[in-house]
Amino acid sequence: MLDFGDREIDRPIGKGPRERLPRDGAGKRRLLATAIGFMALLGISVLATLHDDGLRSPPPIVVATPEPEPPASATDASSRNGPSITRVQPREETGSPSVVTIHDPSGLSRNAATAHLPDPDLVERSDYGPLPQRSADGRRPFDAYARPWSGARGARIAIVVGGLGLSQTGTQRAIEVLPAEVTLAFAPAGNSLDRWMQTARRKGHELLMQIPLEPFDYPNVDPGRGTLTVAADPMVLREDLYWSLGRMTNYTGIMNYMGGRFTADANAMQALMTELGDRGLGYLDDGSSARSVADVQAAAAGVPFAAASVTIDTVRERGDILKKLDEAERVARATGLAIAVGAGFDVTVDAVSAWIAEARLRGVEIVGYSSLANDPERR
Repeated sequence: MLDFGDREIDRPIGKGPRERLPRDGAGKRRLLATAIGFMALLGISVLATLHDDGLRSPPPIVVATPEPEPPASATDASSRNGPSITRVQPREETGSPSVVTIHDPSGLSRNAATAHLPDPDLVERSDYGPLPQRSADGRRPFDAYARPWSGARGARIAIVVGGLGLSQTGTQRAIEVLPAEVTLAFAPAGNSLDRWMQTARRKGHELLMQIPLEPFDYPNVDPGRGTLTVAADPMVLREDLYWSLGRMTNYTGIMNYMGGRFTADANAMQALMTELGDRGLGYLDDGSSARSVADVQAAAAGVPFAAASVTIDTVRERGDILKKLDEAERVARATGLAIAVGAGFDVTVDAVSAWIAEARLRGVEIVGYSSLANDPERR
């Protein structure tokens, strides 16, 4: 038979026999020491609670907020040709260092909500429509409607797609598909040009107006209504030019459409360039005629001038177009810049869009035509 002593198994769990308190002096001294120790610990806790040593509540955190960047006016944005660096002074109360804000070049373009609105100071109201003009203080449409670029060194290429406005579906597709860096050129004989201009400008495109000029075999080959001819009376020449210029607004300059004979005639080109210089417009030669005197006459009239390096779609086949764009890149890497021109065919639009996506990865910068023009007023 098992012996459980005091039969502890019968006691509830956790209930042992009551320990008798010692009755001698040593026991009393132990109780007194325990009480004193407890009171001392309680006093220290109270003092620590009342004492603000910086640990119980952390010091307030001062957050330095940089000064907001002042909004740039439309004139300031249009006059910049490179990245903007704004130095903001520190706030005195925080002592924070100066803040340097570097703008993305793509953000320097005019606000998309107002890019389609012409600057009223750059518009002359006429019977031919709103004609571009210099402002009273000398500002030019060439500057006001130009697409900004980074200002960085490296290969720069302007790609100009023309003939827009003649096909409604083709024009809509070109504006939707082509990257904003591509310069768009509109034919004055096109339809709904003001609407297309607004759509293109909101997307960020730089624009040109294509002017029909007399070819050598005119009128068998007819560029269309408003063609400028060598033999035209100066008044007729001016009226035809004004009809084309007044078809839309917000463009930086003009580009010839055909014009082998006209561009080779010094007197005819002098009259045209004088008008462009007075109105603050640039000129892009499509490079189709080796006999063109446009560069000489543009320099004499103070007109910003550029000439195309390559036409990309004389053969309307994707592979050939891509090869021509590669050729433009080789020119740009050798000389620093190149201008490629083409028409708004679907195959051209698709090839250009695909090529630009790859060229960006190779460090090529696609810029507006105006940034590559030789401008006598910026020398």
